[in-house]
Amino acid sequence: MEPIRKPWQGVTNIIRFNWHFYVLSALLLVVIVGSALFFGKAYTGALLLLCALMVSVIGISLLVSWYIYDLSGLYGMQWLTDIPVNTRGSIANIHAGFDETSHLLHTKYPNAKLTVLDFYDPTLHTEVSIKRARKAYPPYPGTIAISTTRALPFADNELDTIFLIFAAHEIRDNAERITFFKELRRVLSPGGRIVITEHLRNPPNFIAYNIGFLHFLPRHTWLATFSHAGFTVVSENTFTPFITTFTLSKHGTTP
Repeated sequence: MEPIRKPWQGVTNIIRFNWHFYVLSALLLVVIVGSALFFGKAYTGALLLLCALMVSVIGISLLVSWYIYDLSGLYGMQWLTDIPVNTRGSIANIHAGFDETSHLLHTKYPNAKLTVLDFYDPTLHTEVSIKRARKAYPPYPGTIAISTTRALPFADNELDTIFLIFAAHEIRDNAERITFFKELRRVLSPGGRIVITEHLRNPPNFIAYNIGFLHFLPRHTWLATFSHAGFTVVSENTFTPFITTFTLSKHGTTP
């Protein structure tokens, strides 16, 4: 039986896997309030304003995350309906250590051959949040560990559809990312599609995540990666103001 997402699961996971950040923020708020009491009225207004700013930034981030991951229907996968997928072909779902989508893709495309690939490397991806997530959620059965710098375990033109959902931005080095996408091009069939879903480094995500939006990549960086790797952008769609999906095909194939 496929796992069912629970109410509040998205925002709860964010707090659960990043609890150290919220604990440190709470301690900092206590220090600021204590400083206001210690320094007296001359600094109270400014320090309390700083507290309000911190609470607002964290609150907005959690509210937006709740909207995206729990209220928007993101994990209902209906936003994939208009993307052409060979429902009886070979599908690969590639993630970066935390997999919330393979079961969903299996449910949506039950007649396809689904392979799940994980490029998480503990020597490179040292974020404690990913380590906590991997302990909390076991891998999809049959998940294959891969590297972004080595050949994928597929023949040329073997895959009809490749999904990278909130994963590819973890490849931080531009040259490494382009090399990886060239390898994806090798294994993609001539009429196949690659589906890239990401937050972008843009104004809506800055409003939502403040400086945290720097973890995302700008749109022009993605377009440069796709072009250098030999892909054409077939479509570019937004799901909420915060999420963008690029659908790619090989240069020289019919969109």
